Amino acid sequence: MKPCMLIFVVWVLACQVAGGADSLFGKVMCGYQGWFVTPADGEGMGWRHYGFDKQGQCHIDLWPDVSELDADERIDTPLKFADGSTAQVFRSSHPKTVRRHFAWMREHGLDGVFLQRFGSVLRDARSRKHADTVLVAVRAAAEAEGRSWCVMYDLSGMRAGELESVVMQDWKRLRTELKVLESAAYQKHAGKPVVAVWGIGFNDGRDYTLDESHALLRFLHDNPEFGKLCVMAGVPWGWRTLNRDAVNDPKLHEVLRKADILSPWSVGRYHDAASATKNIGDVHVADAAWCREHGQDYLPVLYPGFSWANLMKLRGKEAKLNQVPRLGGQFLWHQARERLRGGATMLYIAMFDEMDEGTAIFKTASRVPEGTLGFVTEPELPSDHYLWLSGQIGKALRQEIPLTETLPVR
Repeated sequence: MKPCMLIFVVWVLACQVAGGADSLFGKVMCGYQGWFVTPADGEGMGWRHYGFDKQGQCHIDLWPDVSELDADERIDTPLKFADGSTAQVFRSSHPKTVRRHFAWMREHGLDGVFLQRFGSVLRDARSRKHADTVLVAVRAAAEAEGRSWCVMYDLSGMRAGELESVVMQDWKRLRTELKVLESAAYQKHAGKPVVAVWGIGFNDGRDYTLDESHALLRFLHDNPEFGKLCVMAGVPWGWRTLNRDAVNDPKLHEVLRKADILSPWSVGRYHDAASATKNIGDVHVADAAWCREHGQDYLPVLYPGFSWANLMKLRGKEAKLNQVPRLGGQFLWHQARERLRGGATMLYIAMFDEMDEGTAIFKTASRVPEGTLGFVTEPELPSDHYLWLSGQIGKALRQEIPLTETLPVR
């Protein structure tokens, strides 16, 4: 047997043996933003991440399918359909809606979520309250639907000094006040609760330093009272080679040694099947080998497509609608196939509910309102197509179905 094939077989066996409630092996996890706020939330924050505060404005490039939601879950927007009826959306803090999202995950075989918790919003009491409300709803929904969840801190927008004063303090509060680790559904790996930190080592001019990032990882990994966790680090695509989107500083590797799982960000790093094949081929085997050499696990990221034309318009910039086409799921399946051929034992799909950047896999609608720059639609597909396909990716990961060249047949 060739060495590369032997490695693959060993990883698959590890996946099959170690899989279950206490392991990420064999699982497909999703990012869960939970950040869509409406005036109905009663917190005076307006339309956060929807962008309807002014007539005709809109943040999102995908329109949510709210046809299954009850009347108390649907919120009127300023936008209208062609027949003059009012377009409606959901709010991320409604426990019934969050439970519905997790029911969709269960129905389609998705395993759980990394709940996004943006450090920059934790400075504000209202935003922190909303984030806590979403967390409580996610916890209850995961427990009720037999899914898993864990906290992921996104460091985007954090200022110097705030990794300690904001993020560390918030984690202490989640532990002592909200008692998150007492949740029966809280995700574990290698016998420890999982906490993720996204945004370490990017070269986009972030205020916080590698030293501050190192201190945060050490706190989560080693602190005797609040640490002893399995730490996942969300890192740049070029983390190992210190190029592309990563800082060109060898200290990054020292910092990342305090993580148990490394997960390089793939969104926007390739734009079609051909570039996905090349870029994944350039890094996957070597990335995974580096992780194994240092006793770490490797969590690749997949995404279904990308579009943020409406969001960029509000920022005074131009972007193409449907910038990275979904191709009916071919783009997502192609990435999964490349990763699984490389021996991936766990996968992360970005994202479950991200409509601002058009990466959502949850149910979206083909009947969309008028105005703005339009919305990405695939009217030939059922609204749950990407949920179903993501479940199929999980089956392929666990070798329950063959890894075919074309999409599985529904």
